[in-house]
Amino acid sequence: MISYENVTRRFGALAAVDRVSLAVPAGQFVALVGASGSGKSTLLGMANRLVEPDEGRVLVAGEDVRGQPVAALRRRIGYVFQSIGLFPHMNVAANVGIGPKVAGEPLPDGRIADLLDLVGLEPGHAGRMPDELSGGQRQRVAVARALAAGPELLLLDEAFGALDPVTRDALGKRVRALHERLGLTTVLVTHDMAEALLLADRVLVMEAGRIVADEPPGALLGGAGGPAAQALVAVPREQADALEALRR
Repeated sequence: MISYENVTRRFGALAAVDRVSLAVPAGQFVALVGASGSGKSTLLGMANRLVEPDEGRVLVAGEDVRGQPVAALRRRIGYVFQSIGLFPHMNVAANVGIGPKVAGEPLPDGRIADLLDLVGLEPGHAGRMPDELSGGQRQRVAVARALAAGPELLLLDEAFGALDPVTRDALGKRVRALHERLGLTTVLVTHDMAEALLLADRVLVMEAGRIVADEPPGALLGGAGGPAAQALVAVPREQADALEALRR
C-alpha cells in the first residue's frame, strides 16, 4: 500500500530522513517508533505530501504521490494528528464531514451517525461544539473525520500522545478494532514502545533518520532488532518488572 524508495529529506544540514526504503503491504498495522527528532513524523508526512522528499519517491497503491493532485490523494488517506485540529467554530457533524463537503460530496446525517458510532460516540454528540468535549472525545471525532471519505490508508501521528493513560489505551484498542473491521492499512507514529508492541503487527524503529529495526512485536520482546530497539523495549519491560516487585 505504501512504498518509500530511497527517500531523503533535509532541513538545512540535517537529514531528518536519510535514504529510507520501506514497503508496507495492504492490511498491515505498522508502528513507527523512535525518540523525538528521529524522523518519524517527517517520514509519515511524505505519504500524503505534507512533506516532500528531496530525493527518492513515495508510492501509494503503486502510484507516485507526486503525480496525483493533493486533494484527491488526501481523500484516499485518513490522517490524525496529536493536536487534533478540529475547527472550533464548527460542531462535531460539520467537523466530521468537512472533507467530503469540500470535495462536493456532503455526507448524509446517517453516515455521520455511523462514523460517530464507529469511534464510540453517541449520535447526540453530532451537535456539540469541540469545546464541549473531553480530550478523548475530540480525538475520537478526529478519527471519525479521518475515516469519513472511506480511505484505504490511515496515518496516525502521535494521535494518542496527549491523552490520559486510560483514554489512550481505550482509543488505541478502538483504532486497532477499526483497522480489522474496515480492512485498513494503518501506520502509527508513537514514542511509546509498549503501545507499539500491543497494537501493531510490525514495529519499525527510527534513529537519526534511518530505520534501524524492522521486526514483529514477539521478535523484539525476544531480543531482536539491535541496541536502539532493545533500549526502547527495556522501558516497558523494566516497568512491568517494577510493578511485579511491588506485589511481593
